[in-house]
Amino acid sequence: MSKADRLREVMAAEGDAVSENTQGFNAGRYESVARLEDYEELKEDARSIKEDAIERLPELIDELRESVEANGGTLYVADDAEDANEYVRSVVDDRDAERVVKSKSMTSEEIDVNEALEGDGVDVVETDLGEWVLQVADEAPSHIVAPAIHKSREDIARLFNERFDPDEPLETAEELTAFAREHLGERIEDAEVGMTGANFVTADTGTMALVTSEGNARKSVAATDTQIAVAGVEKVIPSVEDLRPFVELIGRSGTGQDITSYISLLTPPVGTPTIDFDDDETPISEFDDDRDFHLVLIDNGRLAMREDEDLRETLYCIRCSACSNSCANFQQVGGHAFGGETYSGGIATGWETGIEGLDTAAEFNDLCTGCTRCVDACPVGIDIPWINTVVRDRINHGGEDGEFDFLVDGLTPDEETGSPSLQKRFFGNFETVAKAGSALAPVSNWLADASVSRAAMQRVLGIDARRDLPEFRRETLVDWFADRDVAVEEPRRRVVLYPDLYTNHVQVERGKAAVRVLEALGVDVVVPPAPSSGRAPLSQGMVSTARDHAERVSATLEPYVEAGRDVVVVEPSDHALFEREYERLLDEASFERLASNAYEVMEFVYGLLDNGAPADALAGGDGEEVAYHSHCQQRTLGLEPHTVAVLEELGYDVLTSDVECCGMAGSFGYKEEYYDVSVAVGDELREQFTDDAARNRTVVASGTSCLDQLDDLLERPTMHPIQLLAE
Repeated sequence: MSKADRLREVMAAEGDAVSENTQGFNAGRYESVARLEDYEELKEDARSIKEDAIERLPELIDELRESVEANGGTLYVADDAEDANEYVRSVVDDRDAERVVKSKSMTSEEIDVNEALEGDGVDVVETDLGEWVLQVADEAPSHIVAPAIHKSREDIARLFNERFDPDEPLETAEELTAFAREHLGERIEDAEVGMTGANFVTADTGTMALVTSEGNARKSVAATDTQIAVAGVEKVIPSVEDLRPFVELIGRSGTGQDITSYISLLTPPVGTPTIDFDDDETPISEFDDDRDFHLVLIDNGRLAMREDEDLRETLYCIRCSACSNSCANFQQVGGHAFGGETYSGGIATGWETGIEGLDTAAEFNDLCTGCTRCVDACPVGIDIPWINTVVRDRINHGGEDGEFDFLVDGLTPDEETGSPSLQKRFFGNFETVAKAGSALAPVSNWLADASVSRAAMQRVLGIDARRDLPEFRRETLVDWFADRDVAVEEPRRRVVLYPDLYTNHVQVERGKAAVRVLEALGVDVVVPPAPSSGRAPLSQGMVSTARDHAERVSATLEPYVEAGRDVVVVEPSDHALFEREYERLLDEASFERLASNAYEVMEFVYGLLDNGAPADALAGGDGEEVAYHSHCQQRTLGLEPHTVAVLEELGYDVLTSDVECCGMAGSFGYKEEYYDVSVAVGDELREQFTDDAARNRTVVASGTSCLDQLDDLLERPTMHPIQLLAE
């Protein structure tokens, strides 16, 4: 089955349930964190604690061992999954246990401990409702926090009725949970060993923090006399006091709850008596409280990740799933497509690479489009897109030669020493494509759109024939500007307008509008020839090529900055590159010089108007109704309000999109394997802009990708907001 077919299958079977639930979690996160006055400070504290813990991990494990042993427990550090399972099996065997009851633990999923114990004839029962549903269905989790998120209530009712044949068919949520509570309660009472995970383990006291939505974890511990906790070594933090920011953030980030239903702080072995449920005569206080506790800390590749500069941040992850919930692509396909052997969502690339290897990560890595929404959502600020990009780069360099590599080896102008696929090299070298397209226009556009050409591009490059292609302009923005003779007397500001690839070669009118608007506001503008930003190769995981582009862009723009000019950028993804990713691609001084002097074009116009530039120099809206969609990276950089404020000041009636992503994401929406996902994401935007409130409005969008997607989805023209302002 092709990747496109597999994605369509998953979307058809699970997409509606995943979309409804993840979007609900994400909306809840926005509402919950808005009630926190110190949200950003808590995130900074949480990250600082994790950075420190991972830096000092070996010594913290030693301290934790002393604490656990002082409490009367045992700490075992397992090298890998096999080692961990052998230890768990030995504990269960020593107890002569026939049944193990488990609360939810992704780490136990990672090591396949259920299968190991079942091979010994042990009955293993998941007591988390979602995990138990999947155990009954013999399926893998599709979400880090809500493992059965892909199943509707109707799906679960059908499953239970078929499997258990109750006296009366189960239908409602209340009936399903009551049945599960009774069924699982009986099994917990009869179990000898309880197994849990641990969200955090404190080195100073050996205290485990369990953050759950059900009471099953406490029951599994209290009802059995032997507890085994399994956790990755990265779960260790220094002290109980360090738990505060995580307790505040984990529920809000994952499910939008101010606090989860149960936050259990256990310092095992717990001192409560072990109840004999068959003895209803003996007082509880007289039952034996002698308990056995084993903490199994698992390496399984983590300590190697700790030494890997690019994967290290993965270990800061607190498994909240905010990256999944905030991701437009995950919202459509869920973790059975956007995930590996165990972990799902954006952060899964780091986990699966470190634990399973590049081959596993390669299966889903390209579903991350680098939009950066997950970075803002992450409670510890992990740069998840960068991890995905670096892994993509490693996949490129570790892959085998493609079928058509002979066409490009030695001919492409990239810096790659490995062998990215031909598709990736095509999109990663789009600067060359754009230059050739403009030089040969309009013939190039006619040839590219011919049916034979489209069929060949779909077969060789994987460019979906259903997607409209960009039309290159013979006269580029740089050419047009060079032929002008316009001088601004006594300019209030001086800028260099960065001619990004699309503005220069395709969306030339928005570039012209930007020049005219800035000049109308008294700004002296220059538009020099400049290299592409590097966004195209970076999106393909071609890091060396992206770094080469970044260095050439910096060399081109730096003399203008030194001469006192601001850098104005029309394309939001390029502006975000200057503000964020260039920190990874340039030396510190070059990055800071460019980032501190770069502005998105509508942000710059807002600043001019706010500082006294005459608004009447621009085209007024006079009540014209517009529907505006901002680019993902405008939102993550907090720039969307500038555009809305400028349009409203000029008299436009603005309806802003509440859909977070258009789904196009640059080259992603052109690729045959992802076309249907792209359109499914964009369909929510189409619905909003064709409803009664928006259908007659002028559609404006800030990003190239957004404009491309909207042009395909809507039957009316679109434009960049700067074009509304130009006389």
